[in-house]
Amino acid sequence: MKSFYKLSKKQQMSEAFINNAFLALSGGFQDAYTYNTRNEVFSNAQTGNVVLMSQNLMTGNWQKGLRYLVPLLAFAGGVLVAERIAERFRYAKKLHWRQSILLMEILILFVVGFMPAEMNMGATALVSFACAMQVQAFRKVDGYAYASTMCIGNLRSGMAALSAFMRNHKKQQLEQVGHYFGVIFLFAVGAGIGGNLSIHYGVPVIWGSCILLLISFCLMFAEQIE
Repeated sequence: MKSFYKLSKKQQMSEAFINNAFLALSGGFQDAYTYNTRNEVFSNAQTGNVVLMSQNLMTGNWQKGLRYLVPLLAFAGGVLVAERIAERFRYAKKLHWRQSILLMEILILFVVGFMPAEMNMGATALVSFACAMQVQAFRKVDGYAYASTMCIGNLRSGMAALSAFMRNHKKQQLEQVGHYFGVIFLFAVGAGIGGNLSIHYGVPVIWGSCILLLISFCLMFAEQIE
């Protein structure tokens, strides 16, 4: 099986497993952080936010329903901004456009670490916005489509690859299974770390996610290895 730590001749570092490992850790960290420190709202799991928003709106709890609507709209805005950045700076020479998005995400999360509990709604919206930019910018790991900030699509793709391997016994399909479940595992590790740290240390814990993203940002200076 191809090593996760080596890039193929034409592969970009932005798609390498080692780089996306830190993104997955950060994705899980962020979701656990907002749930545990920002009024039990998800920053990444927008399906959960839709369920909770709808439940509260239908029972007349408009204020609580709004709590889940705001990050949903922020997430949509983050996707749009990431697409606009990619379109405008795709061929930038000095800094890869994906690094620009990571840098923006790091700065946003750094600011969130200073926002008190009275600003929970705004803080969660900013984290959701940053997460959306990340998931839109980083959509492949070693050539396989994936998401670094959520699990459902990766779980579906991993099980589909496992089924294909059981049928065809191709090495590439087993490798694909390893990639998807590796990402899910790392997301879970990030969530576990982020959740426990958030419970014990509160609002500034999001800076841990900044560190993970900074590692990814630095790795991407090795854009391609021959």
